[in-house]
Amino acid sequence: MAASAPTALTAEAVNNAGKTPEPPATGAKPGKATKAAKAAKPSAATLLRAQVLLDRAHFSAGEIDAAAGSNMRLALAGFQKRSGLEPSGTLDEATWAALNADTADALVTYTLLDTDVAGPFDAIPASMAEKAKLSALGYSSVAEALGEKFHVSPALLARLNPGKDLSRAGEAILVPNVLDTEPLPKAAKIVVDRSDRSLTLLDAAGTILAQFPSSTGSSHDPLPIGSWKVNGIARNPVYHYNPKLFWDASPGDKKAKLPAGPNNPVGVAWVDLSKDHYGIHGTPLPASIGKTQSHGCIRLTNWDVATLTGSVGYGTEVLLQE
Repeated sequence: MAASAPTALTAEAVNNAGKTPEPPATGAKPGKATKAAKAAKPSAATLLRAQVLLDRAHFSAGEIDAAAGSNMRLALAGFQKRSGLEPSGTLDEATWAALNADTADALVTYTLLDTDVAGPFDAIPASMAEKAKLSALGYSSVAEALGEKFHVSPALLARLNPGKDLSRAGEAILVPNVLDTEPLPKAAKIVVDRSDRSLTLLDAAGTILAQFPSSTGSSHDPLPIGSWKVNGIARNPVYHYNPKLFWDASPGDKKAKLPAGPNNPVGVAWVDLSKDHYGIHGTPLPASIGKTQSHGCIRLTNWDVATLTGSVGYGTEVLLQE
């Protein structure tokens, strides 16, 4: 028997999710969570609204996908800690009360612009040599471009918009409401923690300003633990590939200069650290963040690294810890 289709995610269902607590089971004592309530899994609508509100609060769950996972738990725990709550990483009543301080709709209607669909959209070759032949490493599809613009997985974007033509200017679609958020204030410190793959921005008083999931090194290229500084920021950088710096470089690889673009190996920004050859950067593979290892550098989604670069600058302290 074929698997049933996922439940439709309507704007009404998502925008109302989490606004009222689950009713207690018959006979349950007031204020006590029932075993059933504890065991119940949040619906996709509930997870989606929570992910959007977390993103708006600068506690990123990475790619918004309406699914539970390690990045979602990390974002919740960070938000809870900043809110003075127990950092359980679960969606409880107190966490919803804090999230609901943001009364904006989680899903909004957006009308596609000519610039959203104009492209060019070209397939991205796998080899560094072939990438180097291109004039730019832009988006490979309109779905990828819209996914990055609205911090959402292309699969979820399609699920939110059945029957819609994402390539047609003037088409009205449902998207996560992540474009009208307040910019971050200037951060005094970046803390990258290998234990939970988090990157946290702090102000001078040690208050958490933002938190992002990250990919942080590997056994071959471990995170360089210690205190460093931001040496500079390059937006839309050209990437200079040197196979001698990569243990897993393909045989026969040669140095190559790769053009800028969101599908550049370091994405849309490079935050250079005082440790040679190490930095914080974006990625062309947002779904991999927090799930895969890196070559020692700290990877974020393109949208999170763009947010980061607006908050840090030359000389910002960077602590890389276990």
